[in-house]
Amino acid sequence: MTVKAVKMPCTSANVYTKVPDGGWGWTVAFAFFVVEALTYGIIKSFGVFFNDLMESFDETNSRISWIISICVFVQTFTAPLSTVLSNRFGHRLVVMAGGLLVSAGMVIASFARSVVEMYVTIGVVSGLGYCLSFLPTVTILSQYFDKRRSLVTAVASTGECFAVFSFAPAITALKEQIGWRYSMLSVGVLQLGITACGSLLRPIVIREQEEVKAQPPEEPTETKYMLENEQTCTSIESIDSGVDITTSPSNVPGKTKAEPKSEEPKQHGQNPTDNNSTPPEPKTKLLDFSVMRDYSFICYAFFGLFATLGFFAPSLYIIPLSRSLGIGKDHSAYILSAMAIAEVFGRIFAGWLLNKKPIRKIYIELICVILLAVALVAFPFASGFWGLMICSVYFGFMLGTVAGTHIPLLAEDDVVGIERMSSAAGVYVFIQSLAGLAGPPLAGVLVDTTKNYSSAFYSCAAGMVLGAVFLALVRPCKTGLCHQQQQQQQVEESTAGPPPELPDDFIDMDIGKAENSGKGSDSVV
Repeated sequence: MTVKAVKMPCTSANVYTKVPDGGWGWTVAFAFFVVEALTYGIIKSFGVFFNDLMESFDETNSRISWIISICVFVQTFTAPLSTVLSNRFGHRLVVMAGGLLVSAGMVIASFARSVVEMYVTIGVVSGLGYCLSFLPTVTILSQYFDKRRSLVTAVASTGECFAVFSFAPAITALKEQIGWRYSMLSVGVLQLGITACGSLLRPIVIREQEEVKAQPPEEPTETKYMLENEQTCTSIESIDSGVDITTSPSNVPGKTKAEPKSEEPKQHGQNPTDNNSTPPEPKTKLLDFSVMRDYSFICYAFFGLFATLGFFAPSLYIIPLSRSLGIGKDHSAYILSAMAIAEVFGRIFAGWLLNKKPIRKIYIELICVILLAVALVAFPFASGFWGLMICSVYFGFMLGTVAGTHIPLLAEDDVVGIERMSSAAGVYVFIQSLAGLAGPPLAGVLVDTTKNYSSAFYSCAAGMVLGAVFLALVRPCKTGLCHQQQQQQQVEESTAGPPPELPDDFIDMDIGKAENSGKGSDSVV
């Protein structure tokens, strides 16, 4: 059972003697659920505005897709900034500021008159707000849980899925009543809830409880004197034999108050209390780039780079694909909602599976990524409403197994560990920014060139396959690096040779000389 070391008010940090695996962490999990719904849930539901923006601004697929591309790029590119600000000002203030930026960008975008204004408002302003809102929330949630981290994070991340399930048909119906501009304005006002969730993110401090060693019972004074006499090879009756035995407490071991030797460090300018003083706590780095020297993290970062190509484009192009096959608006929205519901079960299943032992989590993630690539390839072969529905459900389930776990897996020892998770998450998401910027526009260019929406899903599948290759190298790099370091240490020890033999202790040598001289004197006598 977790024991709090210090009870603090609601505005202060939670101090625990160990990772609580609950407590206020459940409130943080709820906040993460809502933040997921109002960040990634809105991004994935943005496809309902796709055709409206093309008609209003008279633009192509690729130019409209740049709105989400810039948004995702800014969100991921500014991840190190989010880490620095969180370490400097705390997670609570950063998330609250991010909520204000998200809401402001979406509200201003509802009054935009050109696609370029959409690039600035939703792409830059809201994109920065998404980064400041999401990354600190998932980081502090990982700190509140240890044994149940995978399961809790996966369940809390289903807020994104519930948002897509509810927002896609709701926004579609709302557009029919008030138009897409006022619908986007309503979404921006709703996103102010991120600020309220940020106020719930109380920081956590883990302080190991100092074990108080029980003092041994004090021995009687007579026993101490006998022990002292045994050490000096005397007896109680040998007081007059020339051996000075002082029975004052100052000579009892462990009771020494003042000794002449204790003044020697002061004569040399040393403070005897320096050894007992508490060393100053090391300063926390605002951003630690040392993770870039870890080969396993580099491979994992490349996995995230290529896998991101398949995260957003399918949700963005599933409605245009269904419309191209002659499916109505309402049924297209149902396909997107079904994908979101399947993603909920995928996230929960992945969290439950990764919580099992002794299954290595990195291998489970690899299997899910491969199956996700298969789901992307299946989309071009679907025909009709039910064919797309089956593919969407399968894709949503596999997407949930990967999307809800790829960032929390950074806390595992196979990648970087919980100690460096905060900085690693910032660098990892920063590397993902390139794919977030290039993914949807690349799919849009392929669609405009081939006049077929199937090419967008093929490009996503190719990126997912490359991501699976790098993910498969994470574990070998981790173990291979350790073995390489051990071999290097062994080589250095062998080349250095055995340490030089030191002479025997000078006290033993003096004692041996004294014995020899004593024997010699006895023989003379």
